[in-house]
Amino acid sequence: MAFHPHLTKLQPYPFEKLKRLFAGVTPNPAYSAISLGIGEPKHPTPAFIKQALIDNLDGLASYPATAGSEALRTAISDWITRRYSIPALDPATQILPVNGSREALFALAQTIINTEENSSGSPLILCPNPFYQIYEGAAYLSGAEPYFANSDPKRNFAPDYKSIPEEVWRRVQLVFVCSPGNPTGSVLSLEDWKELFDLSDRYGFVIAADECYSEIYFKAEAPLGSLQAAQLLGRHDYPRLITLSSLSKRSNVPGMRSGFVAGDAEIIKNFLLYRTYHGNAMSPVIQAASVFAWRDEAHVEENRAKYVKKFAQITPILEEVLDVKLPDAAFYLWAKVDHLNGINDVEFAKRLYEKYNVTVLPGSYLAREAHGINPGQNRIRMALVAEVEECFEAAQRIVAFCKELTI
Repeated sequence: MAFHPHLTKLQPYPFEKLKRLFAGVTPNPAYSAISLGIGEPKHPTPAFIKQALIDNLDGLASYPATAGSEALRTAISDWITRRYSIPALDPATQILPVNGSREALFALAQTIINTEENSSGSPLILCPNPFYQIYEGAAYLSGAEPYFANSDPKRNFAPDYKSIPEEVWRRVQLVFVCSPGNPTGSVLSLEDWKELFDLSDRYGFVIAADECYSEIYFKAEAPLGSLQAAQLLGRHDYPRLITLSSLSKRSNVPGMRSGFVAGDAEIIKNFLLYRTYHGNAMSPVIQAASVFAWRDEAHVEENRAKYVKKFAQITPILEEVLDVKLPDAAFYLWAKVDHLNGINDVEFAKRLYEKYNVTVLPGSYLAREAHGINPGQNRIRMALVAEVEECFEAAQRIVAFCKELTI
């Protein structure tokens, strides 16, 4: 049988690699299992969202509109205005509800990439490195190739765009940006956005800004968003810019699969056409509950306060033994481990699991070898998504493990 030729280019997901790493390893039965590996929110789903789902079950009797309801698009537009202090986006032309940002990130590449246009070589999708693996899969299955821009620790892990050759930029049709970043927790500055917008103006590529972690942050000022940056820089119609966000982390509802894309009206128009055939309309039940979620900030503030308290307690404990610091945003700690008698990230994760039954994700699983290095190598990602007591216990075990490594 013949299948899509690029399916063979897809690598196993990081968690599949982790499963293989742990195969045959028996964790110490003296300890209960604690996972800091998967970035899945564990705080309780707000009761009012659950009730909204129940109250709108009649929506199951109707086919959903691909464009989403006017009520949902308006609620999203209102939230964007409140959150970023920018003029309201047109709910009819600049906003489209989607089934979570993951699905939209993948599908957007199918809409954007033109395999017939590039005379200088196959089209490229520029991805940060380390990165969310959907970006890579979206590139391959849209007929493009991924090009990895390594993060620069000296620039708060922002991708090093200046090092990218001119001949590469000429082939780039789409750039994925993740801010706040996974796994680094870094946030792009206004200067970073200006650099990227200038490059987009010069080379004509689309920017897809993945902002699903925007509401989990640790400073008084909320992270700068791409739409907000565009407004500050006079780009009022958001040329070649699409922002993607989601309720999953903000409202602790990853199972609802509810998010949106917003920005350039011409891109939204064509993405709607693609989605009409793709068949990924959001359930009316989910749409109705999402309106309630986007219109309420109290639960978001409560959720964020939990993360602030948790990271304030856990980060200093881990700083005693790991090269790690409080991130700008998101719910990950991105720690270096090779100072511990030269241990690498993969061996660290395997031995920690075996001795203390704590799961962390090797940083090299979240990156690719590019330009001579794997920027995730010798780092681990810890997702502090559980309640504070469980995270505290995990931190204590990690401290004990690290101290054993240095004896």
